[in-house]
Amino acid sequence: MQRDIVQRPGTNGASTGAQPAARTSLPGNLLAPAAGRRFVAAALAEWSGLGLPAAVGFSERLADDAAVVVSELVTNAVVHAGTNVELLFRLEEATEDEAAALVLEISDHHPARAVRSDGSEGGFAGAAGPGEPAEYGRGLELVATLAERWGITYRTGLKTVWARLPVDDWNPFPDARPEPGFQQGLRAAELLAPTARRALRDDADWAGRGALSFLAEASDLLAGQLDEDIVAALAGQLLVPRLADWCAIWLEPETPGRAAVPRLAKVWHVDETRIQPLRTLLEGDPLRLPERVGTGPVSIPWPGSAEDDGQPDGLEGVALAYRITSGGRTLGAVLLGREGIARVPDEVTALIEDFVRRVGLAVGAARAYTRQATISRILQRGLLPSKVADIPGVVSSLVYEPSDDGVVGGDFYDIFPCPNDRWCFVLGDVQGSGPEAAVVTGLARPWLRLLAREGFQADEVLVRLNRLLLDDAMEAAEAAALMVAAAGGQHSADSGQSRFLSLLYGELVPLPGGGARCTLVSAGHPLPLLLRPDGTVRPAAEPQLLLGVMDDAVYETQSFDLAPGDSLLCVTDGVTERRSGPLMFDDEDGLAQALSGCAGLSAEGIADRIKHAVHAFAERPPDDDLALLVLQAE
Repeated sequence: MQRDIVQRPGTNGASTGAQPAARTSLPGNLLAPAAGRRFVAAALAEWSGLGLPAAVGFSERLADDAAVVVSELVTNAVVHAGTNVELLFRLEEATEDEAAALVLEISDHHPARAVRSDGSEGGFAGAAGPGEPAEYGRGLELVATLAERWGITYRTGLKTVWARLPVDDWNPFPDARPEPGFQQGLRAAELLAPTARRALRDDADWAGRGALSFLAEASDLLAGQLDEDIVAALAGQLLVPRLADWCAIWLEPETPGRAAVPRLAKVWHVDETRIQPLRTLLEGDPLRLPERVGTGPVSIPWPGSAEDDGQPDGLEGVALAYRITSGGRTLGAVLLGREGIARVPDEVTALIEDFVRRVGLAVGAARAYTRQATISRILQRGLLPSKVADIPGVVSSLVYEPSDDGVVGGDFYDIFPCPNDRWCFVLGDVQGSGPEAAVVTGLARPWLRLLAREGFQADEVLVRLNRLLLDDAMEAAEAAALMVAAAGGQHSADSGQSRFLSLLYGELVPLPGGGARCTLVSAGHPLPLLLRPDGTVRPAAEPQLLLGVMDDAVYETQSFDLAPGDSLLCVTDGVTERRSGPLMFDDEDGLAQALSGCAGLSAEGIADRIKHAVHAFAERPPDDDLALLVLQAE
């Protein structure tokens, strides 16, 4: 059961829209309100940068109001509940009934505590109680004044106070482009770190909830990064100034050896003007800790202490080094310093050791991803022809866009000549992705060329290819995938399962009077569409069984004349199944409708228009390989 307390007549609870959203967990101490304000400011800045609403929608007034509301609510949760505070900040788009709004939700884990306002029941949890300063009682008044509406929601083990602030001017950008992930990651680290003032560092707090909250937030942030330099940058900004006044992070090269030298990946200092001098001081002396020292702290001489009579800038203190490890392998080292003290408390050194262990896991995961992406790029180059053939009397235009996820896809294409004045074209898609799919693709394309050049007819080519896939391709794919995994790549969890192949295979024979005779076979593939000069569109083949399903499958061909001015559009399911919410691009013959508007365009013009229509169908970039081929008779 849940109960909503709403403080304005005629309103209900907070809306359920949740995109986009940002969330974090704050420690239940007096650092939380400032961290909450920075969190909201960073979310507003990031959403504006992403183009979600127009920048004018997030006015300075709105940003100030949001900061005041979150500061009051987080302060009250910390003071009166005393638990960790969960902060959710989301942007609700405008609807027919309501304007766009920013919604803040602040939750604590002590819902049984009495709800009071200036000592009276039925008020707000953060209001002043008996004997408390009167300033706390003004929190409710501020929230009620600034918010369009607000309320309290009770759930088992959780109490949430929410406030809804209307956006001044809602004007979404349709062509939003995200910032580079590196900048987004740095901003996320900045909002987690407290204000850079030594007075705010409380070593005693790290022995309790502060340490657990810090490690949880750091794990979530570091685990999502796929670049080791971003991991190093985030680690530096999480350490400084929370746990140190400065830090430096070295990373070992991927290929070990005597000539390998650790790379100084990140230097960070609480005083930004001292970052470059510190980097200059450290660059000439790479830090490499022997494995015998373990993963605990190692005391290191203060950088530059032997120079300038032992007084670098008049500030010395404690410098500690930690090995960065993952899977028993040394990946680098962290050096950090705290000025003006003689010893770092044991609970802090233990916390840093736990944190560095998480840095090692993140660096190891990022390197594994990089290896996988490198393997995928090498495989991808081998899947596709270096050049497609020119067909006499037929103009071709090809679009191929692999999904940018670091994993090789299964889409492939080819156009090649065959004996007896035949020209063959292929568009295929192997089920799944990764090394196994890549190997099947790498086998299927040369098999097709071999079978076609041996003189087999189109239907016979697919019958034989189907048998080869069932007999040999799966074993070869599994063996190759195991080799990739042994080399450090990723071995897919579905290894050993059948790899189905959808394929459109066609032959063109130029006709004496212009155009070409076209013969097609579509095995489980999106059907090709024929566009006539008058704008009429019709399917050019019949659907048939996927390859790799049944060993006794039989395939039939369809033939027609591709007359001058006719255009044949062939696509993979990355086009037809492009999604926008629950809808797909080809719902209600969407592809045919888009093609009918291309009458009179060249082959290149048709390919370009269809590509742009696919991209414009949804706000997010395509998450699948996109391939399309246009053949136009002259």
